[in-house]
Amino acid sequence: MTKRFSSPRLVVSAKLTTLAQTAFGAALALNLWVNPSLAGDPFRDREPHQIGNQTEAAFKAIFQQGNYPAADRYLEQALSKEPNEPLAYAMKASLAYGNKDWAKLDTYSQKTLEAGQKLIYSDPLRGNLYTAVGHFLEGAVVISREGTVNGVPQAFSRLRQVYEYLDKAEAISANDPELNLIKGYMDLLLAVNLPFASPDQAIGRLEQNAAPGYLVERGIALAYRDLKRYPQALDYANRAIKTTSDNPEIYYLKAQILKELGQKEKSQQMIQEAIANFDKALTKKSQLPGDLVKQIERERRSAVSLKNP
Repeated sequence: MTKRFSSPRLVVSAKLTTLAQTAFGAALALNLWVNPSLAGDPFRDREPHQIGNQTEAAFKAIFQQGNYPAADRYLEQALSKEPNEPLAYAMKASLAYGNKDWAKLDTYSQKTLEAGQKLIYSDPLRGNLYTAVGHFLEGAVVISREGTVNGVPQAFSRLRQVYEYLDKAEAISANDPELNLIKGYMDLLLAVNLPFASPDQAIGRLEQNAAPGYLVERGIALAYRDLKRYPQALDYANRAIKTTSDNPEIYYLKAQILKELGQKEKSQQMIQEAIANFDKALTKKSQLPGDLVKQIERERRSAVSLKNP
């Protein structure tokens, strides 16, 4: 366990809150419209676990469509009708982080942890998993409130608890797709920031055991982007677009990759294609958080500045 955290400051500081947003705020894809009347498990094709209709609808609204206002409406219903589902609180915490609402982030991080702990008795796998997520989100709260210098020691303590409960969940079902999706994202975060960690091993975890597949593709595209392996990142972004063509965030990701690849290869064609994908993402800016829209617009202007006169 201790080897896993040989360089905690590299992992916990600015990256802790980033993973909270990545894992729950903007990472999924499927070209389906949300239908709240159909309950189901978005992670498992066999032996599904109980996830409430409204929670599932919110999950699809965020991750299949990139539609945050719709997701927020579903989550308000979920909190009323499905108060024991920790995934609903985790998504609310993620939305609060995206809106820089630190009070709500604190509230829903605590509720994620409490709901996860309660769920351990009826569903030990998901209970331990979301207890881990709750500790992770509370670490994000510490960093947001205390800053990097003062917050790292407390956040590091939380991170140890995250992996303690992830290990408990893994002991129950090592190949569970929901577990491997969340743990895979965390492992990728470590791999792209620590020199001794293996990104290929983390990617293998996602490809072999995680689900849904569209989240796997997007997560791997993000990892390759951060590793500056842009051709592979572009390949996985294109795979994600095939199954999530209605999600503006996928086009934003592709635009980022094309911009970097265009600069590296001095390709004006790629720069122009990047601008086109920024534009495609912005066609649905009404359904994205305001700060994210501003970020996309800034990056688009940066791409335009790279065009030859």
